[in-house]
Amino acid sequence: MSLQMVSTVSNSSLLQPGFSLLNFDGHVFFFGQKGWPKRSCPTGVFLLDIKQNELKMKPAAFSKDSCYLPPLRYPALCTLRSDASADEYQYIIHGGKTPNNELSDKIYFMSLVSKTSKKIIFQCIEKDLGGDVPEARYGHTINVVHSRGKSMSVLFGGRTYTPLAQRTTEKWNSVVDCLPSVFLIDFEFGCCTSYILPELQDGLSFHVSIARDDTIYILGGHSLQNNTRSPNLYKLKIDLPLGSPAVTCTILPGGISVSSAIVTQISDTEFVLLGGYHSDNQKRLACNTIVLEDGKIEIVESVTPEWTPDIKHCRMWFGCDMGKGSVLLGIPGANKQIIPDANYFYILRCKGAEEDKEELITQNCSQTSSEDAGDSAPFEDSEEFCFSAEANSFDADDADTYNEDDEEDESETGYWITCCASCNIDINTWVPFYSTELNKPAMILCSSGAGHWVHAQCMDLSETILLRLSEANVKYFCNKHIDLNKGLQTPQKVMRLKKPPMKPLRKKKTMKLPTSAKKSFLRRLFE
Repeated sequence: MSLQMVSTVSNSSLLQPGFSLLNFDGHVFFFGQKGWPKRSCPTGVFLLDIKQNELKMKPAAFSKDSCYLPPLRYPALCTLRSDASADEYQYIIHGGKTPNNELSDKIYFMSLVSKTSKKIIFQCIEKDLGGDVPEARYGHTINVVHSRGKSMSVLFGGRTYTPLAQRTTEKWNSVVDCLPSVFLIDFEFGCCTSYILPELQDGLSFHVSIARDDTIYILGGHSLQNNTRSPNLYKLKIDLPLGSPAVTCTILPGGISVSSAIVTQISDTEFVLLGGYHSDNQKRLACNTIVLEDGKIEIVESVTPEWTPDIKHCRMWFGCDMGKGSVLLGIPGANKQIIPDANYFYILRCKGAEEDKEELITQNCSQTSSEDAGDSAPFEDSEEFCFSAEANSFDADDADTYNEDDEEDESETGYWITCCASCNIDINTWVPFYSTELNKPAMILCSSGAGHWVHAQCMDLSETILLRLSEANVKYFCNKHIDLNKGLQTPQKVMRLKKPPMKPLRKKKTMKLPTSAKKSFLRRLFE
């Protein structure tokens, strides 16, 4: 085994735990970036271009008939082929978390439409399902089995939020294990069927699943209810006759108590399992070889790579299969790097003798753990993202490289901004304050200047006032601009000028002469 460090160029802050891998023809893409997509790449899907141990990100486009695909973190995904020997395939994507920490229950099909040296176009289609539709979840796995000339998808495990009827103010956003049901999904008819098996008693998440023909092996995983990592090895066998499918489960000996482990395939029948955690604060540095042959599974210890001191002493790590016997590993950069939230990345190569063979159709799926990143809980903090070393063969124009510096800082426009000097809303510690809140804090627009958003809780708004403001068409001003609000609502008084009243005009008085005087006057006038 060989371990080699990979450097990231400029936009490494987007490469946080939680990415998902799409590998088409040796070119590897990922989606589920940190935060919502921006103008430079509205699809949120990137090509990972590796040249001379440097990683660059280049945006990909969607076709006009594609649906919207949110940047989902920690979904379940696998490849779907028309039959086991088909060359063309597409990806199934189910569940995951949005940047607002909302869980998705939707399922998408992603396929490659066209690829040139300068532009890559995908088609994304949302599928409607009926029957026993799996609830929204993350940290689960999905695989495709083939039996009697038919194919079906099998979904198992994961976590979800506490049901609404069981939520309290203190544990509003807490997560629980999904029920240990096995879901069979028939995409030809768009229907789902759930199976409850007596061998599966506890819910599991961030486990490893390997599918081969009509059999799925489930290894490890973490149960929140018991806070344990299962030592059991489960064998699911799916028979697809003309009638109803038959699902059976067998518990096999020789399992490994591990969570967040990674599996990579090195030959037609051999796999390597590495990484993960023995406990909340103990990484698993050992490696194992898994052999699938003649309908049986064998797990033996294998050679351990020479881990660097940084890998040995870090409290958390994450990674994923890169294909053809290679694994990408990431560890937190902590305070060692100038760029905040940056990570160190390594490529571990453990290829077998058949490393030049074409990509094998056997599927493996592993889920690393989730929740909020921090020093207190490294186990549930590692989320999986990966890319392939084969991406260095893609000769694309460097002018198309995604540059995060050209974008606006998303931290200034989301729900988790610092809205004022006294703001105490933190994505890692926030709990709902109002009854209308679920996964994100309530915000209100301040009408000062061009306008800016503030948290209702930071403005000390009661729930009654908040509801009135949301229903009424009135302007609101935050605590900082309340004086401007008063000035607009109460105009300054203007002193009126006092004007003296105008005197009415008086009529001139005329003298009236008596009749005898008028006659005397007329006589004198005519004499």
